[in-house]
Amino acid sequence: MSKEIKIALVEDDENLRFLVAERLQSEGYKVLEANNGDDAEKIILNEQPDIVLLDWMLPGKQGSDVCTAIREKGFDKLVIMMTAKAQDVDKIEAYNFGVSDYITKPFNMDVLVAMIDNKIKFQLNSDKAEAYRFANMEHHPNTHLLLKDGKKVELTILENRILLYFLKNRNKVINREELMMEVWGYNADVNTRTLDMHIVRLRKKIEDNPDSPQYLQTVRGIGYKFVYE
Repeated sequence: MSKEIKIALVEDDENLRFLVAERLQSEGYKVLEANNGDDAEKIILNEQPDIVLLDWMLPGKQGSDVCTAIREKGFDKLVIMMTAKAQDVDKIEAYNFGVSDYITKPFNMDVLVAMIDNKIKFQLNSDKAEAYRFANMEHHPNTHLLLKDGKKVELTILENRILLYFLKNRNKVINREELMMEVWGYNADVNTRTLDMHIVRLRKKIEDNPDSPQYLQTVRGIGYKFVYE
C-alpha cells in the first residue's frame, strides 16, 4: 500500500484485540489500540485514523457514545461497529450516532480483512468522504446521512447498506441473492421476505410515491433495479 493506513481498534476483550491487531499488522496496517471509550475518543481525535473498528459494548462509555462524540467533533471517516448479536443490528438506529457499517461477532478474520481492504480501496479512489447525489437527495454513507430537499432522513445500518449498493450499481438489475449477500454477508440466515421489507421501508424514505416507485424499481422474478441517470 502506498500510504500507511491507520486503523483504531477499540475492544475491551484483550484476547480478541490481540488477535485482530496482530492480523491487521500482518496485512500492513498500522493499528492503534484502546480498551475503553474515553481512551478511544482521545486516540481517534488526535490520530485521525482511516478506519475505526469499534466494539459496541465497552466499559464506561459505550461504542455508540464514542461514535456520537467523534462525529460531533467532525470525524467523518469510516466507523465499523463490532456487535455481538446479529439481531440487534437492525434495531440499532445507526443514524443517531453515525456508524458506517457493522460486523457481527464472532467473525472470521478473513472476512474482516476483506471488508477493510474493500473499504480502503474504495476510499483511496475517492479522496474525500464519498457522497452520492440523485434527484433532490444526497447520500453520505460514511456518516450515515441522507438529505432529502436538505432535510435529514433517518436510515438504519441495513438501509444505508442497501441504498449504497444500489447507488454504486445504478441502472443495473440486481438479483435478490446478490443483494442479500452484500447486505447481510456470508453466513446470514435471512430470507427474501426480510429483504423485501427493508426495500419497502427504504422506498418510504426516498420515493415521492412509494407505491409506484420511480427509483427503486422491482424487476419481477429477479430482484430490483435502481433507476437514475
